[in-house]
Formats: sequence, structure tokens, C-alpha cells
Amino acid sequence: MITKISFVAILSLLHILPTSLILYAKATSTSRDTLELSIGSGGGGSNKDCSDKLLENPDKSQCPQAKIPLLGPVVQAPLLGPVIQAPIVQEILNFVDQRLALVYPVIQLFKSTITSDPLGITNSWVGADICKYKGFYCDNPPDNKSAIALASIDFNGFGLSAPSLDGFLDQLPDIALFHANSNNFEGTISPDIAKLQYLYELDLSNNKLSGPFPMAVLSMTELIFLDIRFNSFSGAVPAQIFTQDLYALFLNNNGFDQTLPDELGNTHVFYLTLANNKFTGPIPRSIARALSTLTEVLFLNNRFSGCLPYEIGLLDETVVLDAGNNLLTGPLPLSLFCLEKVEQLNLAGNLLYGMVPEPICWLGLNRNLVNLSLSDNYFQSVGPWCRALIEKGILNVRNNCIPNLPFQRPVAECARFFARPRPCPRMWSYSYVPCKHAQLNSLVPGIAPSP
Repeated sequence: MITKISFVAILSLLHILPTSLILYAKATSTSRDTLELSIGSGGGGSNKDCSDKLLENPDKSQCPQAKIPLLGPVVQAPLLGPVIQAPIVQEILNFVDQRLALVYPVIQLFKSTITSDPLGITNSWVGADICKYKGFYCDNPPDNKSAIALASIDFNGFGLSAPSLDGFLDQLPDIALFHANSNNFEGTISPDIAKLQYLYELDLSNNKLSGPFPMAVLSMTELIFLDIRFNSFSGAVPAQIFTQDLYALFLNNNGFDQTLPDELGNTHVFYLTLANNKFTGPIPRSIARALSTLTEVLFLNNRFSGCLPYEIGLLDETVVLDAGNNLLTGPLPLSLFCLEKVEQLNLAGNLLYGMVPEPICWLGLNRNLVNLSLSDNYFQSVGPWCRALIEKGILNVRNNCIPNLPFQRPVAECARFFARPRPCPRMWSYSYVPCKHAQLNSLVPGIAPSP
């Protein structure tokens, strides 16, 4: 029995002795109170195996080195016992700039809240080199051109899910662009984003965000691009947003519910999309004041009512004008003839009536108009130029009340509609053309004088 125990002891000694000698030699070769272990510098890639091979490869010149102190010294147990060592702390992170060190815990905390990452994006959010994280981009901040800061985030199309952006977006002091469309971020927008002094592009579209309009953007003087479409925001849009110096304002596909304020005419935006909300009331006449900038105007799929103001024809820079699927009524104003740059004009799905003005159809024969949709209204007649556009496939007047054209409403349905008068105020304005044109008199006989 004694012989058997001695034999086992000898085998254990032979197994433990080499490791003990190595650690003892390393411990006695330094005068420090704590032992240091050389490991690979981390960050992924080909160096990740260096630390595993140190005991096998005494020559460590092939591995980048970073000395990391252990939590405690090696405790030498009796000869026949195992070597007991305290746990090793994580690698000390060396950031190229203190600004990156400050946002590192913000990023890691946000990472811990992500509940779905179908593309494995967050797998790259490891280590000190934040500038190489997928979706993160660094640059020199405006206040210090020699510094390196997190300047831009692009999560577009990543499909990430998280219960909130609070504590993340609002804690990135140097951020200038934040694009996060087509994800599954939830919650409301923190008012603390007002502190982001450099942010000039904010795209939160196509998420699951909710709550009221993010009022904090009203105090963000650098902001020129705001896109919050395809979310569940609700309530009123503040009138001040139309006085902001924005390049683009995308509010479509939410639950905003209000009439449009007169401040709409003060907008400087090129792209204004209010589609697929619950906006009500008339389109403000003040829209004429926005004529110098508006390129695309999308009012479709709301509850706008009343008659089209002739001032809408003053949008002489507009290329796309879409007010389809509302409750607009009355005749078409001849001022639409002044939209010489318009390519897409959609007024389908309203309660419009009367004759389709020939000068508007003239734009399809002689200018840029390639799509004029007037279907699902109650128009009663078209002239020869408009018929030419029908043949070219440019004009769609299906489901109206036009005799001798196919695919029109039943006569009884048209009769019920016209049995109820739908007058418009300032009827004289519907024959007023606010622009000058060499062929104007021949195109529009009996035009109204300037108001």
C-alpha cells in the first residue's frame, strides 16, 4: 500500500515540478511586490493566441507585449499540491485619445442593452480601438483639430434591437452624425440630446420610437437634417420646427395630429414630407413664402381638407408635389401652370371637381411633367391636350365623372356628389396665374388680374 502511494506521489511531483520551477524562476527574477505576466496586446486578429503559447515559446519577441499586473502574487503551495494563482484582470486599454476613453463605457453599457443583433455587429465592439468598431467613425473634433473623437455613427440597416437610446446617443459629446434607420430601437428621445453641440444630421427613421415630437431638436442650432419617419411619434409638431434652418425634414409615417401652422411658410427646407399622418385642415396659404427652397412636398395620406390655395402654384422650384388621398375639394387652380419644374404631381384620391385645366396638361407636353395623377376624384371634363397626356400614359383620370372615357364612376355616384354644393372661398383666384409666360394668353383665355 505504501509503495502504491509513493508511486502516485512521485508521478504528481514529476507533473508539477516543471511548472513550479518556471513560475518560481519568474517570480524571483523581479524585485516587484507583484508578479507581471506578459500577454498579447489584444484587439483580435492573429495575436490572440500569443498569450496561450508563452510557456511553449520562451522567445516572446514575435508577440506584441503589454504588461498587465495580476490581482495577487503566486502562492506556492506545498510541493505535492497545485499552484494557486489569483485571477488575472482584463487587459489595460490604451486609448489614442482621452475623448475615446470617455465614451468607451457609454458604448459598452449600450451594448449590454442590445437584445438582438442578427448581423453580429456588436462582436466588433471590443477593445480600445473604438474607431474600428463596426458602425463607428472617428475624426478631429471642431474644437481641437489634433484630437481624435467619435464623430459619426452609422447603424443603418443593422437590425439592432434595444429598449432605448437614452444614455447612449445623449452621452456622445462629439457626435456630428447619427444615422440609425431600419433598426428596432424603442422608447422616447431624451431631452439631453440638446447638449450635442456638433450634431447636424439625425436619422432615427424606421424604428419603434414613440412619444411626443422630440422638442430638444429646437435648440440644436447645428442641426440641418432631421428624419424621424416610420416611427410611432404622436401629438403636435411644434410650429418652431418650420423656422429652423433645416435642409430636410422627414416626419412621415407617424401619428402627428394637428392643423398646419402658418409658420410652414417660413421653412427653408428642400425636402418636406408630412405624409401618412393625421394632419387636418387646409394647406396654409403661407406656403408661398417657401417658394425659394421647396423641392419635394409630400402631403399625401392625411386628412387635409378645404380647397387648394392658388399660392401653391408659386412653388416654382418644386419637382415633386404629392397631396393625394386627402379630403381636398374644389377646382384645380390655374396657378399650377407655373410649376414649370414639376415632374410628379399627384392629387389623386380627393374630392376635386371641374375641368382639368389645359395649361396644366401643357406642362406634360412641353415641360418636365411625367406623371399627373388625378384619379379617384370628381372631374367632369378634359380638353385635347389632357387627352393627349392620357394616351401617353402621363395623365391618370380613372374613377372620375368624365363622359366618354372608360373606367369612370357610375352616374348615380357622381350625381350624389354634386347634389351637395362645395364652394371655395376666393373663387376668382382659381383663374389667376401668378407667373408670366409668352404663350399665357393663348393658353389661358380670360385669366384673372393680379390680386
